[in-house]
Amino acid sequence: MTVRTSTSGEASSSRNWLFMGVAVLLTIAAGIGTFMWQSGGMIPSTGGEAAQDANAAATAAGFDTKDKAAIEAIVRAYILENPEIIPEAVQKLQGKQAANRIASVRSEVEKPFAAAFAGNPDGDIVLAEYSDFACGFCRQSVSDVARLVSEDKNLKIVFHELPILSDESRLAAAWGLAAAQQGKYYAFYKAMFGAGRPSQATIEQAAKTAGLDIAAARSFAATKQADEVIDANIRIAQQLEFSGTPSWVVGNKVLNGAVGYDELKSAIDEARAAKKAVG
Repeated sequence: MTVRTSTSGEASSSRNWLFMGVAVLLTIAAGIGTFMWQSGGMIPSTGGEAAQDANAAATAAGFDTKDKAAIEAIVRAYILENPEIIPEAVQKLQGKQAANRIASVRSEVEKPFAAAFAGNPDGDIVLAEYSDFACGFCRQSVSDVARLVSEDKNLKIVFHELPILSDESRLAAAWGLAAAQQGKYYAFYKAMFGAGRPSQATIEQAAKTAGLDIAAARSFAATKQADEVIDANIRIAQQLEFSGTPSWVVGNKVLNGAVGYDELKSAIDEARAAKKAVG
């Protein structure tokens, strides 16, 4: 490779910076390759299309065989000495992918069905919860939700039904939508999780505790509209690659499981800071 410069010192410096830049790019590529391998994807072989493209790009940039060998040695040594950069690169990639997936459905995620929300209706940050009334981990999170609503007066929590555990949990979800139509979702949410596993008896008990019009709720729960709302939630859960319930969406993050108050609060604070930074 020929470097045009006024002094040998400047040439050496330019080459060092170039090597380092290429090393960083190749290291990130290595991280992505690791992610693909962990996900069951195929990593291109040395003689594959990706390697051919890399060789063509290196040749076009003016690298000769010795330059390429030196870069490969630098990259290999750097990765071996700093293996932590691979999971860091994977984490960053996963974050970007999650943000892109959320962006494509954000309006659906942050918009409640009727009054299926708690907290400030005009809050600056929306925390969306996807839960199943038959889920013990969701039940564990009820107190976390209550604490967030109590402490953060500028937070809106949107609830989405994601009944994946049983036929009874789907029935309870339909009654939850009926409660939202009557403006009493959060009361039903707390009562239903407090009543135990969903059954016809516990569902109606929760509905009475929440003060629902039982006949109207029973009628709505049997409608096609209730089924369509639940099915749409399931499609979004698949698109966002939830691993189960509860799952949470806030800002550009997906959190899976009963992660607890501290992690939810941290994610909310991060989303709020990012929103303020954008202006």
